[in-house]
Amino acid sequence: MRFTQDISAQIYKLKEALTNADAVVIGAGAGLSTAAGFEYSGERFEKYFSDFGEKYGFHDMYAGGFYPYKTPEEFWAYWSRYIFVNRYMDPPKNVYQKLLDLVKTKDYFVITTNVDHCFQKAGFDKESLFYTQGDYGLFQCSVPCHNKTYDNEEAIRRMVSEQKDMRVPSELIPRCPVCGKPMTMNLRSDDKFVEDDGWYAACERYERFINTKSQDKVLFLELGVGYNTPGIIKYPFMRMTAQNKNATYVCINRGKAICPKQISDRAIAINADICDVLFALI
Repeated sequence: MRFTQDISAQIYKLKEALTNADAVVIGAGAGLSTAAGFEYSGERFEKYFSDFGEKYGFHDMYAGGFYPYKTPEEFWAYWSRYIFVNRYMDPPKNVYQKLLDLVKTKDYFVITTNVDHCFQKAGFDKESLFYTQGDYGLFQCSVPCHNKTYDNEEAIRRMVSEQKDMRVPSELIPRCPVCGKPMTMNLRSDDKFVEDDGWYAACERYERFINTKSQDKVLFLELGVGYNTPGIIKYPFMRMTAQNKNATYVCINRGKAICPKQISDRAIAINADICDVLFALI
């Protein structure tokens, strides 16, 4: 992959910063999974959801998630297939594995708004991951009547294998084992999101990691983070870099990589495809 002279220079600076870092904090947004091939439209949509698109009139997976299905059987036919494709299947490109190759000898931690579980599937240490917005692989009570989540792989695979004409058998519709109300995905979309014991434990590990590295040579590596929820990763990374004179802030996001002038002397912005950049670093 050929880069412009400016981008090549930034990649060289990043390689040097990575080599010299005592610790790496990875902040990952949707752009990282997109770079890995988890596209929600186009060829991938047509491959897995052309029947839904033809029947309901939407043309990407994201829109399908908001469609007002008339029955729970239809709703779960769509969502079980969606979860299977975006959680239990591996992404087409091994971007996450390449990222792990770059940081596996470092003291690292990952905070991500992604819910597709790609970090753990790629081999990242589970104890060094904080999924702030949930996990497609978990169910929770839709009320919710209690703060607990449930692994859904078996249920999802059954719904996918047994659905017919874009409907699942009624007996497969997941219900809360406590109150009997419908289950839903453990995704942060409103104030009903369940932060279970695992969520709080991961949050505590992340905060402890950040606090113990506050004056070390920390590389804050932001990958594919947009402005939907900048207060989770982007703004904290910038602030922590400003507070630690030994820290470096890196933003890789094609067409959207910027850094504030207050930390420009310790920041690297790379406007290029994340996949291309990571492969160039190996």
